[in-house]
Amino acid sequence: MNRFLYSTILYLLSPLLIVYLAFRAIKSPDYRGRWGERFGLTRLKSTDLLIHSVSMGETLAAIPLIRLILQSHPELSITVTTTSPTGSAEVRKAFGDSVQHCYLPFDLPWCVRRFLRQVSPKWCVIMETELWPNLVAVAAKRGVRLMLANARLSAKSAAQYAKHPTLNRSMLQRLDVIAVQTQVEAQRFIELGVSPDRVTVCGSLKFDLSITPERLANAKQLRQAWGRETSPIWVAGSVHPGEFDAMLTAHRQLLAQWPDALMIIAPRHPEQFSAVAEVVASQGFESVRRSGNFSVTATTQVLVGDTMGELLTFYGAADQAFVGGTLIANGGHNPLEPVAMGVPVMVGPNHWDFAQITQMLADAGGLRIVASADELAANLIAYFAKPELRQLAANAGLAVVEANRGALQRQFVLAQSLIKA
Repeated sequence: MNRFLYSTILYLLSPLLIVYLAFRAIKSPDYRGRWGERFGLTRLKSTDLLIHSVSMGETLAAIPLIRLILQSHPELSITVTTTSPTGSAEVRKAFGDSVQHCYLPFDLPWCVRRFLRQVSPKWCVIMETELWPNLVAVAAKRGVRLMLANARLSAKSAAQYAKHPTLNRSMLQRLDVIAVQTQVEAQRFIELGVSPDRVTVCGSLKFDLSITPERLANAKQLRQAWGRETSPIWVAGSVHPGEFDAMLTAHRQLLAQWPDALMIIAPRHPEQFSAVAEVVASQGFESVRRSGNFSVTATTQVLVGDTMGELLTFYGAADQAFVGGTLIANGGHNPLEPVAMGVPVMVGPNHWDFAQITQMLADAGGLRIVASADELAANLIAYFAKPELRQLAANAGLAVVEANRGALQRQFVLAQSLIKA
């Protein structure tokens, strides 16, 4: 497949993009507006630097890098794009009006050309693996220098790229700088045709996650407000449909040992908030929704985390955590978030998006891999039975985080080289 064929297929499928947005809008109010941005139809100012940070996870990793660039280059105008409402909310919360923000348009050639003609950046930083053939090609044609920051490339993704070399090889070769997380991933980029002198191993920005004292204090205060200082508390974070029942099964087993245990279940996507609340209620658990007017009481068994931006605080208010997207074939989410809050973590076997980080944490003893609800329950029970082992695991995870900090500075140096070139 070449880019012409890729674009033709996208044009033929473009009516489905409207259907997709309408479907998402039915489930989530956050998708009911700003459709013009999705097609490059909004009015934008020209900018010096374009940074695409995708969704919430990538945005949280990108925020410290963006702040460093703003501090070092106050003269630059910056546009930050995302693709999800959660990522958009994080950009606005972090930067307000100090950056221009909008959704990145779909990768239809006319949308991309209109968008880049308005924004007209000199440089573009793309986070992780959010590579779109038309975006990269049109930007490169306009003379935009391109950096892929915090880049990761799993074996599965590399195999997918290799299936369409005509399309993907030219896209990857247009990247001027690739700041990759690991040496293994660097080799995958090189095998796909990227010149070795454009690839630098920098580690993951996710290790530079900054936890403020205020965040830790808020987490402690939240637990106190619930009156659950001594009750077992665990978080099922970023869970997906297909994992809800497993979380509740594990919690039911935990309640048999500790009747005062509390589970906080936080779906990955806002459109699942009501769905998970219904599942919890249908299974007979005494529950409250975080967004509601009812407080956690001594008899509450499940708190549905149906708010945005509180997951880190929930982790800090808990004793243990499970990170979702890993009992289903999704690839998982960032296990460093609960670890950085001082909580031992569990994940399922499908964690390929964070394979090396997961392995590092597991080798150190800060993370356990579970394959079922029963294994999850057994590990929860074991750690609650022996708090000293739980604390050792938490300390081991924190040690991994501290030992691997520094990616932020290394990637900032590369961004500097891109801007000054």
